[in-house]
Amino acid sequence: MEAVTTTPEPDALPEPVRARLERVTHSVLVDTRSLEAVRRRFDDEQAASLGRYLAAAQSANTLRAYRSDWVAFTAWCGQEGRQALPADPVDVAVYLAAGADALREDEPARWALSPATLERKAAAIAAVHGANGLASPTRTEVVRMTLRGIRRRRRALPNRKRPVVLSTLETLLAERPPPGHPTGVARRRDALLLLTGFAGALRRSELAGLSLDDVAVDSDPTTGEPLLVVRLSATKTDQEARHAHQVALPRGRRPATCPVCAFAQWARVLEVHRDGGDPGVRALLEGQDPEETDPVHLCHTYTGTDLADGSARPLFPSVDRHGRIAARAMSGQAVGSLVKRYAERAGLDPKVFGGHSLRSGFATQAALGGASDREIMRQGRWTNARTVHGYIRTANPLEDNAVTRLGL
Repeated sequence: MEAVTTTPEPDALPEPVRARLERVTHSVLVDTRSLEAVRRRFDDEQAASLGRYLAAAQSANTLRAYRSDWVAFTAWCGQEGRQALPADPVDVAVYLAAGADALREDEPARWALSPATLERKAAAIAAVHGANGLASPTRTEVVRMTLRGIRRRRRALPNRKRPVVLSTLETLLAERPPPGHPTGVARRRDALLLLTGFAGALRRSELAGLSLDDVAVDSDPTTGEPLLVVRLSATKTDQEARHAHQVALPRGRRPATCPVCAFAQWARVLEVHRDGGDPGVRALLEGQDPEETDPVHLCHTYTGTDLADGSARPLFPSVDRHGRIAARAMSGQAVGSLVKRYAERAGLDPKVFGGHSLRSGFATQAALGGASDREIMRQGRWTNARTVHGYIRTANPLEDNAVTRLGL
């Protein structure tokens, strides 16, 4: 985002303008004045090349959050008659303190912003100052002490989403739309999404970012059974994709919970859509659906799809209520909303479920099944054993616990 020299009143920002600010795609962390200097010293092409790589230094989710946080801060500064860039450290401290005291309008008994959210807002303010060659006001003692005080006064357990264990997963799968057209499109896509997120311990952003090129059909070298190998590019903890992470999704015991069968079913829909468009998909799904008429494994003879052709087609595209398949992928937020939606259909509280429920559900279910820390960490790409231990304690608080030896 370009350097802000004026800070308009919030009421002076019409909703369309505010919405456009939120959708800006260029980085708030790029010093546009430095790029202009490059343009003067070199040329437009070299400045554009440098700008692209600077903009790619942060993930899309980080940039989206920082843009939103910077817009909120500049609006507050305008309302209070303060300067956003460069900001006075006391102004930043007051802004964070006011945010810590704010309550939710729909639930006045709850805080509007968590300490983690306020720390992110401070990080956004620091990042924009740094990008404009200015000293960060958040490094001053008054801001650091304010954040420390907020953390101490607002101590609370992390608001973790409830894990989707195997029994919950089967309940969610049972709430999918009925077969046929148009509902059968989302039915097949969502089966694969839920099974892949659960068995692969994937984050919602990782699910949303998968393409058909990332999935390969292989076989278990010990049993010969089919399996899927899913290659992950950039992840939350490996944003530069240095480690070439991949996860294996084995054949399920039953067709309803088999990731390979779900992939074969969904890939067939996408192949027909490529060749025959929406009319072809309608014809496919209005015919006899083997998933319903012959619920047996389809994966024994499945060898893959020619959709993995290097074109990076999204594995999980958006689907509308008419069964139309979009060219764009689902967003990570849409993945979380999908889990919430199925939880609500199943009579569960959607507030305690989300996209992370699939990943945490894998760790919890694996711990219940007797998997070791190392095994859980390998599939989930966790590097900190304490995170896994938290899931294990959730799954079975008596596991490796001396309290069982007290003789009570």
